[in-house]
Amino acid sequence: MGSCLSNESRSPVPGSPLGVRKKKSLKKRSISRNSSLEFRRDDQLRRIPERMFLNGSSKIASLFMQQGKKGVNQDAMVVWENFGSRLDTVFCGVFDGHGPFGHMVAKRVRDSLPSRLSAHLEVCSKADEVLREISLNKTCSINSDTTSVLSADEDSIFSSIAVEDPDKETQIIKTFKESFLKAFKFMDRELKTHTNFDCFCSGTTAVTLVKQGQHLVIGNVGDSRAVIGTRDNDDSLIAVQLTLDLKPSLPAEAARIKKCRGRIFALQEEPEVARVWLPNNNSPGLAMARAFGDFCLKDFGLISVPDITYRNLTNKDEFVVLATDGIWDVLSNEDVVNIVASVPTRSSAARAVVQSAVRAWRFMYPTSRVDDCAVVCLFLDSDSNNNNNLSASSSYSTTAMSKENIVSNECNNSEITEKD
Repeated sequence: MGSCLSNESRSPVPGSPLGVRKKKSLKKRSISRNSSLEFRRDDQLRRIPERMFLNGSSKIASLFMQQGKKGVNQDAMVVWENFGSRLDTVFCGVFDGHGPFGHMVAKRVRDSLPSRLSAHLEVCSKADEVLREISLNKTCSINSDTTSVLSADEDSIFSSIAVEDPDKETQIIKTFKESFLKAFKFMDRELKTHTNFDCFCSGTTAVTLVKQGQHLVIGNVGDSRAVIGTRDNDDSLIAVQLTLDLKPSLPAEAARIKKCRGRIFALQEEPEVARVWLPNNNSPGLAMARAFGDFCLKDFGLISVPDITYRNLTNKDEFVVLATDGIWDVLSNEDVVNIVASVPTRSSAARAVVQSAVRAWRFMYPTSRVDDCAVVCLFLDSDSNNNNNLSASSSYSTTAMSKENIVSNECNNSEITEKD
């Protein structure tokens, strides 16, 4: 993804050499103390029985990750069942780091973002309960006056959702949306102040989801992707892309970047890959329009605001696949859904996708190095169907991505910045 130069000064502090050494000593002690705190926090995360971040599977999920041939593995993944201490809730995410410290950034976001999201969801839920109680006491709906849940534009975005209780449904959407936006914002701020690694020219993508009952909410930055396998009216298994690959080639993303004086162009040797560059320097050449970290570009159009997607799940929806671009560079949405549907057991689904992608890399790009690959498969009918086998004979057809397939929060475009 390229590199960029840091503008941070390392000039000596005025004063005696002893003072300089003392400051350096204090800094080392501070880093050591932070490392100790992080070790304890990481140890606590590893002890959570419902949290998986290594290759493996559970009743509802399959995870697999394989290092590529480009150096250290910069992908990360996580599945957290009983998320937020709720039996009906699960968090999933895959993260693709880039830059000198990309592997550290990806793991940091993997470990911190879910906890931040859970905390914001709890705060927002409690606030909603207070507002509803006040509303009932005043015998009027808080959603009918000046504090409407969705604007006119947002209402049209979510118009494809079929609901029995629209007021309740839109309140749930609002809670998830606010929580995702706040969690991503604070996550990026945490990275900016991190002392153990430099995020100036390093960052990560993140495609994350929360499934709570029949509600599926996805927050996405970068070019990792979420795809759902679902049944159409003919009962054929089809692939529906749930997220946009947030690349600089997208018109809305390009407009925001250019408005902020960032430059977009592709290198001669890879004319199909649009990259983001500094105004007066041919670096870092980032191949995505949104990411955590990469603070060298945050003043020039790169943002970490998530594109938020909502889907009301039905019994036609069978599984969701989250994967980094090492998968999507060589396999189509249809390929991936077909692979998952044809495996003999659900526990082998993610491994089968990765192995197919590695073979495709070697066939399609024999002179290129295989990219890191990370896949999470979340099965949606686990509560009602304990059968560990998938139908290998499912018929398959293609569904193009459209407004009906992707319910995207358009307010994440050029009007949103990281300045607030």
